[in-house]
Parts: sequence; C-alpha cells; structure tokens
Amino acid sequence: MRDIAVFSGSAHPELAAEICAQLGAALNPVRIQRFANDCLEVQLQANCREHDVFLIQPIVPPVQEHLVELFLMLDAARGASAARTTVVMPHYAYARSDKKDAPRISIGGRLMADLLTTAGANRVLAMTLHSPQVHGFFSVPVDQLHALRELAAHFQGRDLSNTVVVSPDLGNAKPASAFARMLGVPVAAGAKQRFADDKVTITAIIGAVEGRDIIVLDDEIAKGSTLIELMERLRERDARSISIACTHGLFADDALRRLGDQPDVEEIVCTNTVPLANGTTHPKLTVLSVAPLLAEAIRRIHNGESVSALFHDA
Repeated sequence: MRDIAVFSGSAHPELAAEICAQLGAALNPVRIQRFANDCLEVQLQANCREHDVFLIQPIVPPVQEHLVELFLMLDAARGASAARTTVVMPHYAYARSDKKDAPRISIGGRLMADLLTTAGANRVLAMTLHSPQVHGFFSVPVDQLHALRELAAHFQGRDLSNTVVVSPDLGNAKPASAFARMLGVPVAAGAKQRFADDKVTITAIIGAVEGRDIIVLDDEIAKGSTLIELMERLRERDARSISIACTHGLFADDALRRLGDQPDVEEIVCTNTVPLANGTTHPKLTVLSVAPLLAEAIRRIHNGESVSALFHDA
C-alpha cells in the first residue's frame, strides 16, 4: 500500500490495529495531549504530504472528546498537505439526531457532518448509519457499509426452518428484510412509538411469530429499552426462543446484563465497530470482527475501485 497513511484516534485503537493488519499497512502514531486549560492538541507523527490519509475514529463515548480529536486530526492532515483525507467512522453517534421531532432542537447529525467537512474531511467511510437520510447530511462522498453479511454468516449453517427475523420497528424493516433474504427465512416487524430516550412502546407485531425461533435484528443497542419491550410482545405471542443481532453493541447502563439474563434469550451477537466498555462481557455475547470488511473498503478507495460490491445487496 504505497502513498497511504493510516492513523487512529483514541476511540478504538484495537480495531484500527486489526484493520491495518488486514491491509498490510502501518498504523502510524498519533500524539494527543491535554493542556492545563483542558484543550487538546493532536500531532500526526508520520509524513502526510501528498498521501492518501485515513483517520479511523468511531464516534463513541465520550462522544464530544472523540469528535474534537477527529476534528483536530483532520485539521492536522490538511495542514500537512495530505492529498486526500478519508474519515473511517465505524459508528456515528450523532446519526440518531436525524430529524426535528420537537420544537427548537438541533439536527445534530447534520451539524456534525458539516463540521467534519469544514475540518478537512474529503470522504467518509461509515457503517450502518441510523437512518437513510443521514447519508445525505454529508456534502462529501460517503461509502456506507453494512454488517448484514457478517451477521448472516454467523447464523447460516444452522437449522433455520422455524426461524423468523424480527425488526423492532418499521424504520429498520428494509435491512431486516435483506437479512431475512440472506438466511432464507420470513420477516416480521414491531410497531413502535418512542416517548423518550429510554421509554418506548411496541403496540403490535406485524407477522407470524407464534412458536418460532426469533432473530431480532437492530442497528444499535444502547440501553436496550426497545428490545426489552419487544421481547414482552414476543412472549405474549408465544415465541419459542430469541436471539439478538446488531451492528453497534454500545450496551449502556448495564444493557448487556439485562438482555443476556432474559431466560429465553439464547445469544446476543454484535460487531466490533465500537469497543466494549471495560468489564462488559456476558457468556451469551459473541462479537464479530468487521476489520476485514473495512480494510477491503479502504483498499478499494485507495486504488480507485468500486466499493459498492461490498454492500449492494444490503
């Protein structure tokens, strides 16, 4: 990989190292220091002049710290005469702020996209953005990957003759349908209303789930409130067993334990787009790596090849 320079912020250095191992490229060092007045300073400690620069930084808690790190890395790359700078953002936390659903609030997903471009991003490589409109918030090219193939491969090879994929809400029904097609099983969806960040109501499930083995597919699990509510409705409909699959396993506020301790939950599967908090583990949890997928996308972007083949059926 000639004329490429890969750097990582502090959000998920393990994923960055795995991506670079797949690429056969060095993960260059970054110096991040904090001044006495709490300001950050970032130095990219490798040559960027006329290089294709990739900055790996999922936007995960502490979100504001990691965003500012990324802004400063982008500005440093631009000041170092990088030929092109691509933000590799496996998780975009502000994607959930994607609409104005109350008076006098900011659409944070669009604002942060504008700030990334202002800071120097020429391109963005993301994974499973929260909703379709988030892609359009960016004024630079965005390649959005999906982890559906990796999640489907985990379940393929099992007896799926009695399985149904269930989306927690109608907004996630399209990826759930694509996931179900990969597995060759039917799909169902919940009818959800959200009243607060941790208060949701699922009034009905559209589709046949009685006596079935359920795979619940969601893009992100934070507090797990939606899934707890969904499982209550599935039990009312006499579902036989439940597995949970998602791309971004944030597992805030002890969500992993609360979900894993449900007796009818057989497995929780997520990817490593975000780091698991220290001590976050459960015997029912399986973490799949998306490093090979991200590495292949980076290779294609660098070589000017099509990225669409990596996600065209998702």
